[in-house]
Amino acid sequence: METKYWKLTGTPADAEAYAQAGALVRAGQVVAFPTETVYGLGANALNPQAVAKIFAAKGRPQDNPLIVHIARKEDIDSLTTGLNANARKIMEHFMPGPLTIIVPKAEIIPDVTSAGLATVGVRFPINKYAQEFILACGCPIAAPSANLSGRPSPTNAQDVLEDMQGKVAGILDGGSCGVGLESTVVDTTSPVPTICRPGGVTYEMLTEVLGAVEIDPALLGDKNFKPIAPGMKYRHYAPKEPVYLLEGNAVELLPVLVGKAVAAGLRVGVLCDAAMSAQLAQLKQQEGILLSCWGESREALAADLFYLLRDFDRTKPDVILAQGVSEDGIGLAIMNRLRKAAGYQIITLEKGVLTLKGDKQLPAFMIQ
Repeated sequence: METKYWKLTGTPADAEAYAQAGALVRAGQVVAFPTETVYGLGANALNPQAVAKIFAAKGRPQDNPLIVHIARKEDIDSLTTGLNANARKIMEHFMPGPLTIIVPKAEIIPDVTSAGLATVGVRFPINKYAQEFILACGCPIAAPSANLSGRPSPTNAQDVLEDMQGKVAGILDGGSCGVGLESTVVDTTSPVPTICRPGGVTYEMLTEVLGAVEIDPALLGDKNFKPIAPGMKYRHYAPKEPVYLLEGNAVELLPVLVGKAVAAGLRVGVLCDAAMSAQLAQLKQQEGILLSCWGESREALAADLFYLLRDFDRTKPDVILAQGVSEDGIGLAIMNRLRKAAGYQIITLEKGVLTLKGDKQLPAFMIQ
């Protein structure tokens, strides 16, 4: 399949690109487009055959529901059997923006879009390119992230090309995404609004508006459930190489573990902040250390996380050690993505002893 490519400029000259992309979607094709969070793979959410092409392009499991994107608040009315007070309050405060609400679905939503559930996730992105694209399509757009299933989500068009060239009809290039993590997903059908996937709209922001908000236990890694939102069940955001995530006091041992990995003859990738990078200054002189530093802030990490994870696939370390962060604010979303990228291979320090979550065996270099 030929994949058309349009570079958006934010000027009236983009009109032709939107027209062509919209025509492809109306013809039942899939087009990748930018949002403020990550790039999405868009198809007509009401066309089962078109939505099936999204799953085929990604290699996505059929029980993983898709989010439906709209370009005007009122467009949600035809997609649901009704909105409760919590849903309306969330829409009032956070839409458009990096947030998805799960609502009871209307009959027009095909089962392939909602993974057979009685609910559907709906999002109104704030990104102007996304809004113009959806309007040009003239229909609600089902869109997961524009990557092969399990890989890190793309936050620029070049990474979309890497995964999707020849698999989709077109790619709209709107530059780099600002937020860098997929939208927060909130189930408004539960008795208390429940965060199913953390993102740029934080737990603290939601509680300030809604009062009580719960966090779904599935975010802790329990796989014995049927996912009601994308990204809940399967390993996601993962480089090809094994990732170990250091949490809590174990972070202090990162330089020691890097040294042990190098001594064992491994090429080690390190994902860390600027302060840890400074601690690793001497080790960085050695061959075999591939350092990815996100700078000073967790917001910078959120924006760059998927790019940094993808970059490890280009530099090809044997193992990746990642520094965990505190879980307040945007940290909850960052740690959710890092834990999934690591396949929940989490290293902690228990009474002075390194431990791998789940009573699994530590890698050999860590116990030398």
